[in-house]
Parts: sequence; C-alpha cells; structure tokens
Amino acid sequence: MNPSLQLKLTQHLALTPQLALSIKLLQLSTLDLEHELEKYLRENPLLEREETYAQPEAASKGGSLDEVSSPPAADERSEHTEQSFSDEEGWPSEDGNHFSNSSASFDDEDSDYQDVQAATVSLREHLLWQLGLMSIPDRDRALVRCLVDALDDDGYLTQSLDDLAETMPAELTIELEELQIALNHLQHFDPIGVGARSAQECLRLQLQALPVDRTRALALEIVGSYLELLASHDFVKLKKNTGCDDDALRAAHAMICSLNPRPGAQYASSDTRYVTPDVLVRKLREQWSVSVNSDAFPRLRINSLYAQILSRQRGSGLAVHLQEARWLIRNVQQRFDTILRVAQAIVERQRQFFDHGEVAMRPLVLREVADVLGLHESTISRVTTQKYMATPRGIFELKYFFGSHVGTEAGGAYSATAIRALIKQMIGAEEPKKPLSDSQISEVLGQQGIVVARRTIAKYREALSIPPVSLRKSI
Repeated sequence: MNPSLQLKLTQHLALTPQLALSIKLLQLSTLDLEHELEKYLRENPLLEREETYAQPEAASKGGSLDEVSSPPAADERSEHTEQSFSDEEGWPSEDGNHFSNSSASFDDEDSDYQDVQAATVSLREHLLWQLGLMSIPDRDRALVRCLVDALDDDGYLTQSLDDLAETMPAELTIELEELQIALNHLQHFDPIGVGARSAQECLRLQLQALPVDRTRALALEIVGSYLELLASHDFVKLKKNTGCDDDALRAAHAMICSLNPRPGAQYASSDTRYVTPDVLVRKLREQWSVSVNSDAFPRLRINSLYAQILSRQRGSGLAVHLQEARWLIRNVQQRFDTILRVAQAIVERQRQFFDHGEVAMRPLVLREVADVLGLHESTISRVTTQKYMATPRGIFELKYFFGSHVGTEAGGAYSATAIRALIKQMIGAEEPKKPLSDSQISEVLGQQGIVVARRTIAKYREALSIPPVSLRKSI
C-alpha cells in the first residue's frame, strides 16, 4: 500500500477559555458563585468589588464592561427601580401586599423564630445541667451521666441496661438495680420522655406527666396495649377492646397525637441551608415583572490604580490579569442576563400559576424555552438548576416550573404539578370518616377530563407525603 497525502476540511467547536469560564459561571449556584469570585478576587490584583451602589441606568446606557455596578432590570420604569428590599418591610407590590416565602412571610417580625433557629444547647448539655442541680450520691450521678452519653439524637436509650452493665468496668461491680435507679432519675428530666427505650415507653412517660382524668387513663390503656391498632386507624377494634364510645376515643386519640415521639430532636443541631433568590417577581400595574435580585448580583470593577499603571507600562505582567478580569466581569453580567431572560420566559408562560396557584400550572419543557430564546437546551438546564425565583407565592427553583404532564380526553396536556395540587385539594376537603381512595380520586379526575391511572395517583400522593386511605380515616 503506497502512502498518500489527503486534504480534509472539517468543522469543530473550540472551547475557548472565555467560553469555558462562561459555562462554569452559568451552572454555579449563587453561593458557589460567591465562593468562586472570592478566589478570583484573591488571585487577581486588578479585580475588586464595587462598594457603592450605582443607579441601574448606568449599566444600561452603554457603560464600560470594566465595571458592573448594578443588576440588569427587566423593566426600565421608575416604579420598578425605586422599590428597594428591606428585611423589615418585605417586598412591596403594587397592591400593598408583601411577598412571602414557602414557610412564612418576609415581613412578619413576630414569626416563630425559635422554631427555625439552630439549637445552641445540645441535648447532652441540657441534661447534664439538670443533673448538676440534683442532690444525689456521686455514684448515682456518674451512672446517670453514663446513660446520658448513651442516648441517641432523639433522646432514646437504644442499648439495654444489661448491655450497658457489661460495658462498665468490672471493679465497679455495677448492679442492674443501680442502673434502673439512674434511669428513673433520667426519665424525670426535661424534655419529658427522654431516656425511653421505645416509642411506647416515650408516650407513656409523657402521658403520666399529664393531669389525671378519664381521657388520660384511656390514652394510657391504648398506648400500653393497643398502639398498633391506633397506628393502623382500626377504630372499630379499639372501641371494642377498650369499651369506649366515639367521643372518648376521639379525645384520647387527640391527646396521644399531641405528644412528642422524639423529645430530643429539638436539641439536635440542624444543617440549615439558606437560599438567596436570583430573580424577583412582582406584580406592577396588573403585569408580572421580573428583575435581578441586587443582593445576589456581585458588583465588580477593574482597580483604577493598577489600570493606570498598566496603561503606562505596556509590557507589564498585569496584562494577563487585566484580560482575565475583563472576561470575568463580562461573564458575570452575561450570566445574570441569561438567568433574567429565562426567568422572564418562564413567567410569561406560567402567568396563570402566579395568578391562581399550582392548580393553574401549565406543562412546560426545557425545549420550549430554548426555542423561544434561541439557546441550547443544555443552557436552559444549567440556568434552571440551583437558581431561585422569589415570588408572592414563595421561593421556587426555576426547575420547579418544568415537569412532566398527562394527557386529557380533549387531546391536551395537564401539568403533573397541577394534578398534585388537585389531589392535595381533594384530600384536604374529603370527609374524615370516609376518605377518598386512589381509585376514587382517579375517577373524579377522569370526570374532569384528566386521565390519570390509579398507580400514578398513588405516586403523586406519596410524593406529597400523604398517607394512604386506611391511615387517613378518623373516628
């Protein structure tokens, strides 16, 4: 075979450093973006943060790419730019309402702050503090301390007293009765129910601390002998075995449900994750408007002193840093421009959701937004991942507005999110004594022209953390 030379013309995509940086910044969350920018700020002497907040018009009137001092706005109307965010006052809308997140209103200063703050005192510290207030022998005090160290995060003693006795040094000759006495001391500590060895014992300890009456006596009987029947909502057998009527059983059931099966959980340290929304959605003059959240938008600029030095010294090694800083500032601006465009497209197509809630969510796929904006579907996927939108209905990840759909008898499509909202509404309005089964829910939706199989209803119900029909039945 004779060697030969051939000339071929091919096309390929070259991933330039600037394009790679743009893709990298686009897929980062707001928190990850801040961490990435801090790294660039440490390594690049020409890059610095803009301390003062400039007017939004500065960037939109042909400002230099060397400085990013304000977030892009979706609307240039003065009303939009004059409104500012306040931790105390919330985000005012045109009708005077305030925005709320998915759990509480932003402007509610009297909200249950203690319910969401991280625990500052651990369960062990709380129990040992109570132990220090007791006047008991040192030997008993040491045994109670050992039991405290053996508790799990929920406040349960998962090891048996026999196993604990075996772990003690043999020379101490710890008797089982001594451990039982120490456990009795521990089970009188706050929170009530701590030191229990089972859920049944935990509930019993809490019931015994309540005032003596008939309801408590019935609740103790149910917890002691018929807890499984109560868990399965078999109220017929409960009434037969206890000899009580509906009213008495209903009162005992309510008392048991008011107890805390995890007494130590309130002292467990929680890994709280905070979300900074990338865009804000407001209703102005009966129109939904989108803007970039200024708190999430990093304001960067070129250091003027180093830029002047570089202009006099053409051969300076700072030229590489200058180019990198320009690329970074331009790509940060482009990142938020893209997020804003995608958010605007979502709001335009999900306007009914913002007006009426989840039941009005329409089917939406990434391809639809990509075609409208002239972007690749993978770009839309990067934009909608870990990017958040603050709306009057809560804070949502952009990906929340996309999802699967089911067909209708008329040949249309219905969003899975809307179907889940309908299921939640139907179960919320059902008669407690005769809850709806998955088959009945499927039939009701079928009467509305929404064809959903029973298995799909069960899947959506489980996704909503709604128990099956047998566990929703009440007395």
